[in-house]
Amino acid sequence: MNPLWDALAGLAAGVLSGFGLGGGTLLILYMTWRGGLSQHAAQGISLLYFIPCAAGALAGHIRKGQAELRAAVPAVLGGLPAAALAAWCALALDGGILRKGFGAVIIAVGLREMISERA
Repeated sequence: MNPLWDALAGLAAGVLSGFGLGGGTLLILYMTWRGGLSQHAAQGISLLYFIPCAAGALAGHIRKGQAELRAAVPAVLGGLPAAALAAWCALALDGGILRKGFGAVIIAVGLREMISERA
């Protein structure tokens, strides 16, 4: 991997993360295509990346009053065990199957966003 390209990918992913648009997804794509990492390794790195970036983005949202703890608690309580179970399942899957599933989700979300009429 190239440190300059890695930093630029991190910068782009950070911008997306700040907007709440899934910068980790971009980072996974970069690491598997450009970095030659396995899907499993790229996802693990993305999770490590997410912690400090989410904290930084969250600080800005809190300052602007756009983070409501009461609304977040139920999502966090449901999300933590679901994320742990999904990670366990992902690590049990073959990397090729995981990569194809990841790609299918990205395509489905992209198509939904392109045809959505919501403002």
